[in-house]
Amino acid sequence: MPPVIASTDLMSPLTLFLHADIVVKLVMLGLLAASIWTWGIIFTHAIRLRRLNKAAAAYENDFWAAKDIDAFAEQRGSEKIPSAAIVTAGLDEWRRSARLRNADHSGTRERLSGAMNNAIATELDRLSDRLNILATVGAVAPFVGLFGTVWGIMRSFTAIAGANNTSLAVVAPGIAEALFATAIGLFAAIPAVIGYNRLTHALDRLEARLGRFADRFHATLSRELETA
Repeated sequence: MPPVIASTDLMSPLTLFLHADIVVKLVMLGLLAASIWTWGIIFTHAIRLRRLNKAAAAYENDFWAAKDIDAFAEQRGSEKIPSAAIVTAGLDEWRRSARLRNADHSGTRERLSGAMNNAIATELDRLSDRLNILATVGAVAPFVGLFGTVWGIMRSFTAIAGANNTSLAVVAPGIAEALFATAIGLFAAIPAVIGYNRLTHALDRLEARLGRFADRFHATLSRELETA
């Protein structure tokens, strides 16, 4: 006589997965892989942004305390910090403009602003890499889970029709296994949406910080133009 499986065992995630249809199993495995990938992106980006914010704050404090900007940039210009990229872009454009004869001050200011804004955009593009994956998982995962649920329920009702048995005890396990796919889809989607919103907010704050630093540096270089 086969062993009797308790109702609590029937509702365990492992049992639901093992008794699911092969298509539903593939959906579950894909959603679990997407969830793991999502958490990896969230943790790596959160740690990176926290580290960059601290490094940028220290760099900017040292920059404004430096007496010689050129010497400071030469010494610390190779640091992988967005603020350092802004300083490098601004000084490079400043030196190129200084070599021009009868350079127009307004044109120089526009080029300086463009160079630093491009540096900010480049850094933000690099930092936002793979965030689109979070948005994709958050938008698609519930529908993928729903597909697994619909497929599993269709298989359950097909089996009921073949067995000529409409008992709830027959259909319930199959439906539970199918609905488990939707649960996994939500399990993958909810952290992805929250993580995407939080990381996007952190990037917006970093962009505002870099914009303020670039504006202040631009004002410093503009004053140098007036005295040149």
